[in-house]
Amino acid sequence: MAAGPAPRRTLLVLGDSLSAEYGLPRGAGWVALLAARLARERPNVQVVNASISGDTTSGGRSRLPALLARHKPAVVVIELGGNDALRGLPLPMTRENLGAMVRAAKDAGARVLLVGVAVPPNYGRKYGEDFFKLFDEIAHDEGLGRAPFLLAGVADAPDAQALFQDDRIHPKAQAHPRMLANVWPALAPLLR
Repeated sequence: MAAGPAPRRTLLVLGDSLSAEYGLPRGAGWVALLAARLARERPNVQVVNASISGDTTSGGRSRLPALLARHKPAVVVIELGGNDALRGLPLPMTRENLGAMVRAAKDAGARVLLVGVAVPPNYGRKYGEDFFKLFDEIAHDEGLGRAPFLLAGVADAPDAQALFQDDRIHPKAQAHPRMLANVWPALAPLLR
């Protein structure tokens, strides 16, 4: 007897403007590129992009329960925190919100990938370092995978300014394949 097709699984991306294609043509962002790659390589995985420009960890935390109930994802990718930092919100609050989202997704049976982000240097070295470290701390404490820095090879590229839109916060379309390349090594094992 021939085996039927593999059951459909959902990968949920919960992020901010970096994942919501802010300022880009539809289909040009790293999440859309991920969906296209999975359609070719793992057609049983569908991507739901629940990212909202401007979202904070508080917003993501409040939206996540309904998203988990509706989509029942096998994998949840959390790319939030950048707007918390840009607003200078307290790091313990960001940490608590990220941790709560990770635990909620795990409790719902999903594997979780935490995507690291950083803040511009004008926020002060200590705040920037502490903010960046909290992603490692949460990943360690919760025993999960982590994509170290979404904008590696973009924000720190020799020609970084050319890779960003005029606001100098949001990458141009040509940077998004690199962003996907930053996420893929940590994400691929969760899809097996």
